[in-house]
Amino acid sequence: MLSLAARRGPDREAIVAGRRRVGFAELESRANRLGNALLGLGLAPGDRVALYMPNCIALVEAMAAVLKAGGMILPISTRLAGPEIRFMLEDAEPFALIYTPALREAARDAAAGMGDVRLMVAGKPQAGEHALESLIGAAADSPPVRAETGNDDAVLCYTSGTTGRPKGAISTQRNLVINQGWMNAVEWRLTAADRTLVATPMAHRTGVARIASSFCLGSALVLQERFDPEEAVRLIAEEHVSHIGVVPTIARLLLPAIERAPEACATLRTMLATGEAFPVELKGRLFAALPQLGLHSFYSQTEAGTISNLRPEEQARLPDSCGLPFQGVEVRLVDAALDDVAAGEPGEVLVRCGEPGAISVMREYFRRPEENRAVFVDGWLRTGDVARRGEGGYLYFVDRLKDMIVSGGLNIYSREVEDALLRHPGVEDAAVIGVPDAEFGEAVMAFIKPAGNQAPSEEALIEHCRQHIAGYKKPRHFRFVDEMPRNSTGKIAKHRLREAASLAISGRER
Repeated sequence: MLSLAARRGPDREAIVAGRRRVGFAELESRANRLGNALLGLGLAPGDRVALYMPNCIALVEAMAAVLKAGGMILPISTRLAGPEIRFMLEDAEPFALIYTPALREAARDAAAGMGDVRLMVAGKPQAGEHALESLIGAAADSPPVRAETGNDDAVLCYTSGTTGRPKGAISTQRNLVINQGWMNAVEWRLTAADRTLVATPMAHRTGVARIASSFCLGSALVLQERFDPEEAVRLIAEEHVSHIGVVPTIARLLLPAIERAPEACATLRTMLATGEAFPVELKGRLFAALPQLGLHSFYSQTEAGTISNLRPEEQARLPDSCGLPFQGVEVRLVDAALDDVAAGEPGEVLVRCGEPGAISVMREYFRRPEENRAVFVDGWLRTGDVARRGEGGYLYFVDRLKDMIVSGGLNIYSREVEDALLRHPGVEDAAVIGVPDAEFGEAVMAFIKPAGNQAPSEEALIEHCRQHIAGYKKPRHFRFVDEMPRNSTGKIAKHRLREAASLAISGRER
C-alpha cells in the first residue's frame, strides 16, 4: 500500500513534522533501506521491534520498515515508567529497541541485562548502539524480500492496563489494511486529500491506525511531538488540517484554544473521538465553536478494533449513544451464562468480525494461551465491557464489567454515577470505584477533581446525585484530588484509585 502511494504521488506529502516535510517516495525509499538493514541483522518473520519514540518522522519510517521486513511493531508510550517498559520488553522479547537520544537513558535502563536486544538510536550513536541513519545509508533501496512463511502478524499493542498488568494483543497486516484502508476510510469518509493532525501518541493501536490509513489512502500526517492546545490550533490553520483523532481528555484540553480562535479551524472537517465516553456538554461546546465539524464518537478496544460508531448526523439526536455496530461487525450482549439478554437490558459485549485476525478483531494475546481460551468463545471476543441496546439497535456503553459495584445485592454501574457527578457545575472530573462495606458488601467511593478553587461539599454532591440516580447508587465516600491518575492513553487508571482507597480505608494513609 505504501509502495503504491509512492508510485501514484511520489512528491505528495506523507509526513509533516516541524520544518521537515517528507514525500511518499522518500518515505518509501528510507523504509525499504531500513527494512533491508533489519533483515541483514537477522530479523526473522514475526520478530518484535520495540519503538520507544515520540511522534516523529523516524517513528513512521521505522514502523514502515518493520512491516516491510515482516517483523512486528511493538510501540511503547513515552509516558510509561521504567518498570512498565521493562515488563513489556521482558514479555515481548524484542529483536531490537529503537529510541531517540532524549530517551536513551530510560531505554537502556529498561533493556539492561537483556543481551539479545539490539539497541538502535534515531540520532548520534554511543557505544553498543546502531545509528538508524547509518543503517539506512548502507542498505539497498530495493523492496525487502520477506520470507514466505504465512505469518501475517504486524503489531503487538499492549492493553492500557487500567485494571492491572497489560497484555499484548496481536494485530495482523490484514487487520491494518482491511480495517484502516477500507472499513475506517469508508466510515470516516476519508480520502487521499485529507490531512490528519496526529496530536496523541502513536504508541497505541489507534496511533498505528493513523499510519496504516496514511499508507493505504496516500494521505498526509501532520505530527505534533507533544500535545499542546495552542500549537495544535496553529498547526490546523497553517497545514490546512482536515481530520483529527482525539480522546475526550485531549478534546477537553483543546476546546478552550478552539473557542479563542474558531476561524483558525475552518478547514477542520472531521474529528474522531474514542477511548472513553465523550461528555454531552463537551459536544455542545464543540459544535457551538465549530458548526462545520463532523464528529464521529466511536467505541473501540485494542483487542476488538472499532466496534460501533455514532455518526455526525446522529450526534444531536442520540448524544449519549456510541452508535450502531461498525460495518461487518457483529455484536451480542450476554449475561454471566453467556446467554443473550433481553432487549434494553445491560449485558457484556461480545464481538465477532470474521476469524480473529482477519478483519478487525485481534488474532490473539501474545503468549497467553489460558487467557486466549477465556476471551474467545465460539469465535466471539469477550470485551469485558457492559452495554445495552436502545431503540433502533443503537448501543449505549454502560461500564467496564470489572468496574461494576454490587451493593446490597444490587448492581451499580460506575459510569452512571460518574455521569451524575459530572453534571454538577463544581465537578471537572469524576471517577467511581467500589470499596468494601461491612453492611452492604460494597459501597460507592467517588474521586472528585473540583472545577474551581472551592470544592463542592460532600452533602451538596450527595443531594445532587439524588436528583439524577437512585438513592442506593449515591457515593458513601468521597476523595478530592488535584488530578486523576491516567494511563498512557489518557484513561483513568482505576487500579491506582483502588490502591489509594485501600490505604485510606485501612487508615495507613496520613
